Amino acid sequence: MLFAVFFAFWRFMEIITLIPTMGMLAYFVHIYVDANALTPNYILILFIVSVLGLAWALFTLFSYHRSSTNARFVSLVDLGFVGAFIAAVYYLRFVSSYDCTSITAGDSHTASFGLLGSATVNGVDVTVNKTCAMLKASFAFGIMNAIFFFFTAVLAWFHGDHAEKKVVVTETRHRRRSHSHSGSHHGSRRSSHSHHRAYV
Repeated sequence: MLFAVFFAFWRFMEIITLIPTMGMLAYFVHIYVDANALTPNYILILFIVSVLGLAWALFTLFSYHRSSTNARFVSLVDLGFVGAFIAAVYYLRFVSSYDCTSITAGDSHTASFGLLGSATVNGVDVTVNKTCAMLKASFAFGIMNAIFFFFTAVLAWFHGDHAEKKVVVTETRHRRRSHSHSGSHHGSRRSSHSHHRAYV
């Protein structure tokens, strides 16, 4: 039960961060397609990984019973996504050094307070580069998803190990029970035979 809660929580975190990542990168892909130009690798790789990661996260969340029985497989796929997100983020690493906002001094404004006097406030203009900000956000979400998929991989791996031990214990108990039942059955046959011989 505790595994299900933690697994679902981190899957939701993956979905919540992958949807805006996919949307922002799809915007760039659309621009390059309209311009009939090749999409750069640093955009395309993270976009493809985000789409596949979102599809996998949704599939394993809504088919949880199937995922819990194949926990080891889910863990291996999640580890694959960890590596894919690390590679995608590596291609986009140059964005981390960019400054996407510029702050400049604007017009000054004078505020009057009547008998108390007046005050002059210098204005500030903040300019944000949309392309840079979107790429930087996608870069950050990529790092976050590498961590999130690592968490779900570890959770799935330990759940698979626990499930395998449970199956082994259940099979061992079942074999012991069936062996004891068969032994008691043979014993009852022998006692009936010996009882029959006593009366002959």
